[in-house]
Amino acid sequence: QVQLVESGGGLVQNGGSLRLSCAASERISSVYRMGWYRQSPGMERELVADINNSGGTRYADSVKGRFTISGDIAKNTVTLQMNSLKPEDTAVYYCQVYQWSRGQEYWGQGTQVTVSS
Repeated sequence: QVQLVESGGGLVQNGGSLRLSCAASERISSVYRMGWYRQSPGMERELVADINNSGGTRYADSVKGRFTISGDIAKNTVTLQMNSLKPEDTAVYYCQVYQWSRGQEYWGQGTQVTVSS
């Protein structure tokens, strides 16, 4: 069973930075995109940023200019650099991989990011 292993979450002050990383426990073939989602209590899970196998990226409007996604799709690794963090960025962040050949999504277990005001 493939697992996505996330690291880098934690507690940071308003305006601080964190770097999230995600890697697959074994290689996932035919990956189209990898990305990060987040979910706050009582809220739906939302896309934060993703990157596809052509290097194209997407960002939520709320994080543009503050967060940067990078990754190696072939190696199944993705990183999210988060700068100028705000209390409203507090959430559980999930890594996601989409495998186009099987139409399958893989999810990490989630890592908590807490930004204190």
